[in-house]
Amino acid sequence: MRSPHLRAVLVHALSACSPLALLCATACGTLATSPSWVGGGLAVSAPIRAAEEDAAIERERAVIASQPKQIGARHLLVMHEGSKSKPEGLRRTRAEARARAQEALLKIRGGASFEEAVAEYSDEPGAAERGGDLGVFERGMMVKGFSDAAFALKIGEVSEIIETPFGFHIIQRTE
Repeated sequence: MRSPHLRAVLVHALSACSPLALLCATACGTLATSPSWVGGGLAVSAPIRAAEEDAAIERERAVIASQPKQIGARHLLVMHEGSKSKPEGLRRTRAEARARAQEALLKIRGGASFEEAVAEYSDEPGAAERGGDLGVFERGMMVKGFSDAAFALKIGEVSEIIETPFGFHIIQRTE
């Protein structure tokens, strides 16, 4: 082994393997390698995977940098029995909630006002009185999926259905 640290890391990794592999690694001081014809393994795929992840993070940073710091929006929320913060007594399945959200989106796309759709379909307490208005908020104030969708909208534009741990949202950017 070239380095005692590398040997310790490999021994730790092998501890999940068979006792024979662990014994060989510790007693012999070497590890068997794959034949050259096997091809690559982690030595090839790990750096590629890391580069792809770094590129994805950089693309996301560029998108966020091109968007405003804060926006205004309203939303319609259809919850189901697995939703966080759902009202007591709500017994709608996830599939039923998605279908209800789809119905609301079709009405909005068909010309119904967003506020009317909120009053009819939203499960969020107090949403009908506010017309679903969330006011002005920064990206980090909302869950990631919601923020990503809301910040990508143009003013007045309505999103597709967005699922978060709270249920299914339809978002309209107002500012």
